[in-house]
Amino acid sequence: MRVPQFMVGFGPTIWSRTKGETEYGIKAVPLGGYIRIVGMIPPAEEGESARATRMRSFIAEVRGQALNDVLPTDGDRVFYRKPWWQRVVVMFAGPFHNLVLAVLFFAVTLTAVGTSVFTTTVREVPACVLPAGAASASAADPCSVPITAAGELCEAGAPGCALPQRSPAAEAGLRPGDTIVAIEGQAIDRTAYDSWTAVQEAIRTSPGRPLQLTVERDGEQRDLTVTPIANTVYVEAGSDETTTAGYLGVAPSPELARQSVAALPGYFGTVVANSVERLVEIPQKIPQLFRAAFLGEERDANGPIGVVGVGRISGEVFAIQEFSGAEKVSFFLSLLASVNLVLFLFNLLPIYPLDGGHVAGALYEKARSTVARVRGRPDPGPFDIARLMPVAYVVAGLFIGLSALLLIADVVNPITLQ
Repeated sequence: MRVPQFMVGFGPTIWSRTKGETEYGIKAVPLGGYIRIVGMIPPAEEGESARATRMRSFIAEVRGQALNDVLPTDGDRVFYRKPWWQRVVVMFAGPFHNLVLAVLFFAVTLTAVGTSVFTTTVREVPACVLPAGAASASAADPCSVPITAAGELCEAGAPGCALPQRSPAAEAGLRPGDTIVAIEGQAIDRTAYDSWTAVQEAIRTSPGRPLQLTVERDGEQRDLTVTPIANTVYVEAGSDETTTAGYLGVAPSPELARQSVAALPGYFGTVVANSVERLVEIPQKIPQLFRAAFLGEERDANGPIGVVGVGRISGEVFAIQEFSGAEKVSFFLSLLASVNLVLFLFNLLPIYPLDGGHVAGALYEKARSTVARVRGRPDPGPFDIARLMPVAYVVAGLFIGLSALLLIADVVNPITLQ
């Protein structure tokens, strides 16, 4: 395929140089890049209606602009003349490059630098049980303040009012500095990226059921039997959403720890699953983002964030003197990995003009051709992607609007480490 341009950035060209048949250059707005391939849009299909409508005129204009790039000498070197699988390879190459970079950065972070994990070493054992959002949480001694089961302040002696229950961890004799090395006889690696998640899952799914923990204290191992109680807890850190789950009353110690190469697939799979979940949640979080940007509502710490917000948080991380150089490098590499992973997932959405839209168009063309062959009909030819140009403009408009909204929110009501 002939490629007239290979550009970094968008907008006016700052610098360029032609080598062979391709112009390489840098443009003024460094928010991405593109290559221009000749013949991305095929000629009009035979029998296409010539009746003039505003939409058909628009599509014809777009088609004409694309075909103006095609030279008589191009022959079969145009995009639409290539087999469907070659077009899929070309359009998948960009997102795949982001995937390779994401895996590479995550691999370096995990195995060479280390990543921040919650270890199974107990940092804190609260003396009592407070439901999520309890009104007494900010008190000097919340364990001495009477509350209701929902965490509201009340008068001692009133019905449903009592001092908070002593935490099951304290009752069982767990102490700060203890390291949980096994649950129900199953060994746990102290610094594995998913070890604390396993501990948390065992606790949350066992309200009212005794659990045997093996802990290491002062170089010796001992078995402790704990019984988590049902309590109102936050679904995740930074979220206001709560649920009822088993509660023990232990807080883990964070630490920068290297992982084995064998842990990379599982770690990467977890990150991918979380990233997909966040991408799916973006539409439902836009109303809250709008209110935070224009109505002064508190920003959702787990909501979407833009380029300015990422830069702000990065600056805060690098300004924290308590963080070691290795922790800052780990954060930077993880950030690069996450950005590349999100670009990979986002670009593969089957929406034109994203790469995934072109891939979906080529796959549809192959399916249409196969059905025609099975039915003994002639090959209908290339899929006319020009018909999706109205969709492309709507998608581009939505993307620009979301970017602008994120920019405003990141400036006037930013997410910070606090």
